[in-house]
Amino acid sequence: MRNLITDVAGVLVGQADDARLASGVTAIMFEDAAVAAIDVRGGAPGTRETDLLEPHRTVERIDAVVLSGGSAYGLDAGSGVHAFLHEQGRGLPVGDIRVPIVCGAILFDLLNGGDKNWGRFPPYRDLGYAAAAAAAGATFALGTAGAGFGATTVNLKGGIGSASALTRHGHTVGALAAVNAAGSANVGDGPHFWAAPFELNGEFGGLGFPATIPPAALTPIAKGRLSENTAIALVATDATLTKAQAKQLAVMAQDGLARAIYPAHTVLDGDTVFAAATCRRPLGDPVREVSELGAIAANVLARAVARGVFEATALPSGVPSWRDRFGS
Repeated sequence: MRNLITDVAGVLVGQADDARLASGVTAIMFEDAAVAAIDVRGGAPGTRETDLLEPHRTVERIDAVVLSGGSAYGLDAGSGVHAFLHEQGRGLPVGDIRVPIVCGAILFDLLNGGDKNWGRFPPYRDLGYAAAAAAAGATFALGTAGAGFGATTVNLKGGIGSASALTRHGHTVGALAAVNAAGSANVGDGPHFWAAPFELNGEFGGLGFPATIPPAALTPIAKGRLSENTAIALVATDATLTKAQAKQLAVMAQDGLARAIYPAHTVLDGDTVFAAATCRRPLGDPVREVSELGAIAANVLARAVARGVFEATALPSGVPSWRDRFGS
C-alpha cells in the first residue's frame, strides 16, 4: 500500500501543470472501463458528461475521470484525455467505432496570479492530453501538482491529496482530491486539521485534534467571490459494484469533505465526488460491504483532503502553504 488511489487495482493517475499558468490537470485513467457514479453537493459545480453517470442512464462504464483547474475553460481538459484514449483504441463500441467516455469536473483558479492570457484557445486540452499520457506508474505528486497546482483554501495553499485503506472484507478503497475549498482544512488559525481523527501514520503531520476548539474556528469564514472555489474528488474501489451501488458510495464519500473542510458544500463551492469501481473483487454480502465501503471511503477522502493541503507548496504571489506557516 502506497497510501494513494493507485493502490486500487486498475487505477492509474497522470498529471500535467504549467507554472506560468499556475494551473493544471489530473487524469484518473482506468485500465479497463469502470462502473462509475457522481454526487454533487456544492452550489456552483462545473462538470462534463456527468448525466450519464446516474444509475438509470444507459452507459454502464467509463474510461477516465479528469479533474482540472481553469473553471469553465478547464472543461477542455476532457477533450485532451478523450483524444489520448481514442489513439489507444479505447471506448464504448458503437458499430465499427469506439467512443471514449470521459467524465470530469473543474475548479476555479483563475485569480491566483498565473498568466491566463492564453490567446484564442485555453491550454487545457493539451494539458489533459499530457496528463493522460503520463498515467503510467503507481506514484504521482501530491500538493502543488496537476489540478491542484493553483488551488487554495480560505487561508492556506491547497493542492492534490490522496489516501487509501483496506476494508475488513479485503476491498481496497482509495481517494484523490483537488482541494480548492471556500472554507478551511485546518482548525481556525492553528496547524491542526479538521480531518485529524481519521489520520493514519502521521500522514499529515501527526498533530492530532486540538484539545479545545477556539470559538473563532467555528465562525464560518470563506473566500468571498462566487465560484472561486471547489473541492473535486474521486473515490475508487476494486469491489464489483453496480451503478446504483457506486452512487451510494459517492453519496457516503461526500461525508469526507464535510469532515475535512469547514464549511463545506457552500453556495460558493462546486463540491463534486465521483465514485468508481474497477470490479476486480466480488462482493460477498452487498448490503454490509457497500455500507462499509462508503464509511471507509468517507474517511479516506477526509485524509486525502488534509494531505493535499499538508503537501502543498506556495505559489510566488499566493497564500502561504501549511509548511510555510507551521513547519514540516
